[in-house]
Amino acid sequence: MLPILTFSRRLLAVIALLCMAMSMARAEGQIRIAGQHGITFLLLNIAQEQKLIEKHGKQQGVDVKVEWITLSGGPAINDALLSGNIDIAGAGLGPLLTIWDRTKGRQNVRGVASLGNFPYYLISNNPKVKTLADLTDKDRIALPAVSVSVQARILQMAVAKQWGDKEFARLDKITQTLPHPDAAAAIIAGGTELTGHFGNSPFQEQELAQNPNARIILNSYDVQGGPSSSTLLYATEKYRKDNPKTYRAFIAALAEAAQYASSNRQGAADIYIKVNKSKVDRNLLLKIFANPQVQFKIAPQNTYGLAQFLHRVSAIRNLRPCHHARRLT
Repeated sequence: MLPILTFSRRLLAVIALLCMAMSMARAEGQIRIAGQHGITFLLLNIAQEQKLIEKHGKQQGVDVKVEWITLSGGPAINDALLSGNIDIAGAGLGPLLTIWDRTKGRQNVRGVASLGNFPYYLISNNPKVKTLADLTDKDRIALPAVSVSVQARILQMAVAKQWGDKEFARLDKITQTLPHPDAAAAIIAGGTELTGHFGNSPFQEQELAQNPNARIILNSYDVQGGPSSSTLLYATEKYRKDNPKTYRAFIAALAEAAQYASSNRQGAADIYIKVNKSKVDRNLLLKIFANPQVQFKIAPQNTYGLAQFLHRVSAIRNLRPCHHARRLT
């Protein structure tokens, strides 16, 4: 009897440990969010400064501990998500489509929400360059991540429209990975090998304001056919399922942040400067916010065209059903 009793006790102990592990895995109240540089991440700045996730967590009956992380480039964001170092990833549509495609049927990474619609400008300070066709092998274009960032993908889409799908990677060889703040500083200063930057706000507007040679040679909206949600938030299926209350609190916080950004430009400018410790001119921020092409909203818009393009050139394998490329929910 003794061996049977011993075995039974061990079995009960194992079951108890498994139950505890499952309980811990489903424990609510922690969210680690990774954003990047620029106004495109303003909604996260507002949620952080006003502690909106904590506020909505309490309404869900959860004390949420929030950790904010800043990284640069979609690949770094995706690596952090898949390694379990973050729970919510903030990056461009290009990196999202890449990770969605590669995790389909496994981690099942899907979109959570948009951070808004923002035009991205490809800017050159080379006086000889006025269009894509004027770029040569002597030019160098900075973007957040070569080949995979949303800026890189939109550039490929523009190239394909001009020279055909088979030539979509034609300009990849003159691109290089560089964080937006560093790229903007180089474009403004001039005199470096860097002659272009496919960036975001406020860096692109700073370049235009501070270097008389800087000009827009491409607007992302012209490539994508109008206002588009190019920067989004996404998470694994496991996080969404294991943390329903925290997840709902996060979505509610984003919605409140979007409403605040849309209705209180002055306050939003102050929050951006404070959270990012930015030295950007406040009037320039307000001018950007007043641009009708800039829209703070969490419902994604006009994302499917880029997904279709990436599938067409075999950059992603999956397309249908790709409902989260349309709705991202």
